[in-house]
Amino acid sequence: MTTYQHILVPVDESPISYAAVEQALALAKSLNSHVTIMSVIAVDPFVGVDFYKVAPAITDYFMQAEKNAKERLEEIKQSFIRDGIEVDVKLSHGVSPSDGIIQIADEVSADLIIMGSHGRTGIQKMMLGSVAQNVLTQSPIPVLIVKI
Repeated sequence: MTTYQHILVPVDESPISYAAVEQALALAKSLNSHVTIMSVIAVDPFVGVDFYKVAPAITDYFMQAEKNAKERLEEIKQSFIRDGIEVDVKLSHGVSPSDGIIQIADEVSADLIIMGSHGRTGIQKMMLGSVAQNVLTQSPIPVLIVKI
C-alpha cells in the first residue's frame, strides 16, 4: 500500500468540501501524513483587470471573499491540530480553481489530493464545469474524490 506523506485538501464553503476534510482527517491520522488545506479565490476571467481597479464594490467583494476563506481555513486547520496532525494552509488567487489546486499540489509536493465533488451532471456540468473532473484529468498525483 502506498503511504501518503502529504495530503492536499482543497475547500470551499460547500458541505461536500467538509466531507472531504473529514476523509482527509481520518486518512492523515492513520498514516501520520502532513496536510495542506487550501482555497482558491478565483477572478472572473471574462472581466478585465482594469474593471477591478475602478469598481470598489468588486474590490470589496474579493477582499471579503479572501477574509472569509482565511477564516474558514483557520477553522479547519484547528480540527487537524486537535488531532495532532501537522497542517498548513494556502490561499491561491487569480486562477481557476482547478489550476490553483494543481499549482498548490506541486508547490507543496503533495502526493495525494482529497476533494469533494458536487456531482453535477448534464447541462449543469456543461455550463459550470467540474473542478473535480479537471483536477482528476490534469493531476499527476492520485486524487480521491469524496461524494455525499
